Amino acid sequence: MDCDNFYVSCEKNFKPAWKDHALGVLSNNDGCLVARSHELKAAGIPMGAPYFKYRKELQALDAILVSSNYALYGDMSARVMTTLGQFTPELEIYSIDEAWLNLTGFELATLDAYAREIVATTKRHTGIPVSMGIGPTKVLAKIANRICKRWAIPGQVFNIGSAESLDGILTTIQVEDIWGIGRQWAKKLEASGIYTAKDLREADDEQMRRRYNVVMQRLILELRGISCLGIDQIAPKKQIIVSRSFGERVEDLDSLLQAVAMHATRAGEKLRSQDSECGAIQVSIRTGRHNPKEKFFGESALVRFPVATADTRKLICAAQRGVKQIYKKGPRYAKAGVMLLDISPTNVKQQNLFCEGDSQKATTLMQIVDQLNDEYGRKTVFFASEGMHQTWAMKRRMMTQAYTTQWSDVPVVH
Repeated sequence: MDCDNFYVSCEKNFKPAWKDHALGVLSNNDGCLVARSHELKAAGIPMGAPYFKYRKELQALDAILVSSNYALYGDMSARVMTTLGQFTPELEIYSIDEAWLNLTGFELATLDAYAREIVATTKRHTGIPVSMGIGPTKVLAKIANRICKRWAIPGQVFNIGSAESLDGILTTIQVEDIWGIGRQWAKKLEASGIYTAKDLREADDEQMRRRYNVVMQRLILELRGISCLGIDQIAPKKQIIVSRSFGERVEDLDSLLQAVAMHATRAGEKLRSQDSECGAIQVSIRTGRHNPKEKFFGESALVRFPVATADTRKLICAAQRGVKQIYKKGPRYAKAGVMLLDISPTNVKQQNLFCEGDSQKATTLMQIVDQLNDEYGRKTVFFASEGMHQTWAMKRRMMTQAYTTQWSDVPVVH
């Protein structure tokens, strides 16, 4: 299952007047296009187009531009996945707008109808249009989904098993468009005469494993209908990264300390949401990479905890200690970030004879903080070290409302 133009669909969902309008979503700091409506794609506006370079073309199209609104997209994604979960006991969330549904055991005669019901129900419950590709393996299902979108199949469902000619379909799929084939692999494959999915399916899988690796062999087997990539259990993340570019360049230490405190707070929320703790935190700062007039400077520091923790207060202290170690006066910093490492489940931890882990009081405090922010909106309560007014924060001048996560922004029905 794949959501159709997910970010754009989320925005249009709450603005019916934008339904048939060209619309683009801009990246952090309103730098470049990260999502385009069908109208912008048809007009040849490329993905990742710098806004300042395409301003005239976008104005000519009377396009609506909005800043990325990740709170909205994350919440809408959760609603889509919750709806999908009602149709199968095995759901694997692959990304914010994609998921695998295991429909094994369903009657083949009713499979297409069932998929169309899933698509229609998801649209009715969330307003987000989705499409489904059905196949015996993940790779073939991805190809089916691609065909579904390309050919605008009625009902937004395409079952590759019902195709008149699988060879005919695989011939139309370039190797670079196969899920799992990166740009470098595509170049190597084409250099050796493998241009389409059909060519790759017919390659010697043992020879290809020796030439590339076992992943390539699995892709070939998946193209032959042999499932090698099952539905995985959703495993907790082994690393959690939170980083943002600044809206304005930052030179002073205090602003950097605020930024990493805010990133550590967000990382702590993610850590606790998957019932995990971390054994270390890495903090990094850097200047911009593309200004020839400024010398690049980037540095990182790793801080380990004696005992794994999920206490935001400890994460903030460690992150700020790391920044103080690497801060250098003079550079104009463009970005700061934190990465949590050595992540383990909360109920599995290595104890320390001389240090205690998070106390019950600390755990309860973090639970209350998370609960308040979940219930009443992010930053209802926050840590003072994050600062009251972040002058360095990202530019998001055209961001729409948090329609589903802020009480004040909930749409009013008249």
